[in-house]
Amino acid sequence: MSRNPWWIVCAAFLGVSVSFASIVVFSFGVFIKPLQESFGWTRSQVSLAFSIGALTVCFCSPFLGRLADRIGAKRVILPSAAVLGLAYGSMAFLGGGLAQFYATYVVMGIVGNGATQLTYSRIVSARFDRRRGMALAFVMTGVGVGAMVIPALAQALIAARGWRQAYLWLAGVVLLLGVIPAAILLPSAKEGSRSPVPEGGMASRQARRTLDFWKLVLAFFLFSLAVNAAVAHLVPMLTDGGLTAASAALASSVMGAATVVGRLVTGVLLDRFSGARVGCVACLLAAVGLGLANAGGTMVMACAMAALIGFGMGAEADVMPYLISRRFGLRSMAELYGVAFSAFALAGAAGPALMGRVFDKTGSYRLLTPVLAVLIAVSGLLLLTLRVSTPSPVELEHQLQS
Repeated sequence: MSRNPWWIVCAAFLGVSVSFASIVVFSFGVFIKPLQESFGWTRSQVSLAFSIGALTVCFCSPFLGRLADRIGAKRVILPSAAVLGLAYGSMAFLGGGLAQFYATYVVMGIVGNGATQLTYSRIVSARFDRRRGMALAFVMTGVGVGAMVIPALAQALIAARGWRQAYLWLAGVVLLLGVIPAAILLPSAKEGSRSPVPEGGMASRQARRTLDFWKLVLAFFLFSLAVNAAVAHLVPMLTDGGLTAASAALASSVMGAATVVGRLVTGVLLDRFSGARVGCVACLLAAVGLGLANAGGTMVMACAMAALIGFGMGAEADVMPYLISRRFGLRSMAELYGVAFSAFALAGAAGPALMGRVFDKTGSYRLLTPVLAVLIAVSGLLLLTLRVSTPSPVELEHQLQS
């Protein structure tokens, strides 16, 4: 193919930097208190929208993955990114009723994973073999950059123009970076049929009969349950602990920066060591970070907590598609990723709602955070049981020379 595959990685990087995870997930906590103040909603009511969106993603991801495997990922990415941007912008016109708020999250959930790493990793994995870990890491770094920039940008826009204008500006960013580069740089379905990497491997039904696949699903479920609960409530958790809104947003940006570092470092490690071991270490780091939630309300401790969780999140995002592609091949990669991500999204729906409910009942997050840290550690131990081997010295030499 004449197209340099790294241009595809660039388009994927920009696309995931303004995808559902970057825009909807990481900006969510910044809008909780403005929405409370404007409409008088409780935190559990606001958090329910996040859960509804994540639950919708859960049900739609396998379908979107199957569609990408069959008709080409580009044909799924472009309309999904456009609809996501328009739906997010419509949040600027919210009234006082919760129905519109929840319905918008349903729409964003339907198309949400159509323009994320689920579809982009399908394209990238088909063009990289020996450098697949690093290529996927650059793609996933886009989410980390979004997580680093979007919360601070949203907080600044809210302070300067109000939360309604903030939604509109962020929606414009989604349309600018999520649609145009993908339309220009991603290969068409015809070009995709000439992929340089053989697309063999297990059929979806065959893979779903293996124990390893369900170990992966359970590990990602536990990780997502804990981490999404912490991410969605990070800003109010820190402000309740005594930090200012600006300091809490800064800590959230630190989490995004750590996510970038985690993804890049993990990309290097995945091309050299067992993906299961790399994933386990990432989980343990995130567990330690969440364990610091009750250690004190200083800015240093908040940044340390955010950095460890962010590093673990970044690494885990690389590990999920990498292990699926290596363990089960590319034949049904997007569909299998969709099934695994459904579990990830289901946990993402439960985590923030559980966190909000605990806060509404107890007035604190302190009782739940240690339990969530243990769940993250368990997910890491599950990854160690997978049958994914470390590259041999000969394979490693080829990787380093490629």
